Amino acid sequence: MRCAGVDGISGGAQGLCRTLPPEGRASRNMKIGIIGAGNIGGNLTRRLTALGHDVSVANSRTPETLQDLAAETGAIPVVASEAARNAEIVVVTVPLKAVPSLPSGLFDEAADGVVVIDTGNYYPQQRDGRIDEIEDGGLTESRWTERQIGHPVVKAFNGTYAQDILDRHRPAGDPERMALPVAGDDAAAKRVVRDLIDELGFDTVDAGGIDDSWRQQPGTPVYGLRGTPAAVEEALAKAPSERPADFRG
Repeated sequence: MRCAGVDGISGGAQGLCRTLPPEGRASRNMKIGIIGAGNIGGNLTRRLTALGHDVSVANSRTPETLQDLAAETGAIPVVASEAARNAEIVVVTVPLKAVPSLPSGLFDEAADGVVVIDTGNYYPQQRDGRIDEIEDGGLTESRWTERQIGHPVVKAFNGTYAQDILDRHRPAGDPERMALPVAGDDAAAKRVVRDLIDELGFDTVDAGGIDDSWRQQPGTPVYGLRGTPAAVEEALAKAPSERPADFRG
C-alpha cells in the first residue's frame, strides 16, 4: 500500500487510511464540472484540462467573463446551472455564504452517481458572516453544504494553497509528494476523489466521514500543511475539537 490543502472532527483519529490505488493504474478522461473560478477552481481547471479531462467551468457572473480561462485551457465556460450537466464529478468551490444561492436542481442532469467535491471553508469573521447551523447546531462545514445543495459531498482541497495545485504536484513515490486529507461518507465516491487527486500528483489520507471533517477545517493543524501522509495523519489526530476563536462567529 501507499498513500495519497487558504482558500476543516467529531470522533477520534482511528481509521485514518493510507491506501492509494496501485501504481500504474490507468486513469480515464471524465466530464468534470467546476462551479467557482477563483484561485482553487481556476487552477483545478488548468490542471484537469491539461490531464485531458472534459471540463466545464462556471462563476458567479456570466460565461463571457471566463473567456480568458477558456482560451488558456480549453475548458467550456457555462452558467452555474449547466456546470453539472452530464458531469461525473462536480467541484463546488464557492464561498460558503454563496452556497445557498446555487441553482436549485443543480445535479438533476448530472451523470448517474455524480461525485461532488466540496472545497469550502467557513470564515465567519472574515467573509461569510455567522451561520447558526454551524455555530449552534454543531454541523461541520461540509455537512451544512450537503444540506444546502441536497447532495452528499466529499471534502477535499479546502486546506490546499491554490498555487500548489500548479506547482507542487509530484509523481507517485517522490519523497516530496504532498498528501491531502479527504473526508466523505460514501466509500466509492471518496475512492473516485482520491484517484483523481492521485492523478493530479498528490497523495491522500482518508480523513473519515463528513462528521469527522472538522479535523481539516480552518485553524486545525492540517489546514495549509504541506506534508507527507504520515505528517497529515499526525496533524489530523492532533486537531482540537473546539473551533478556534478566529473561526467562530
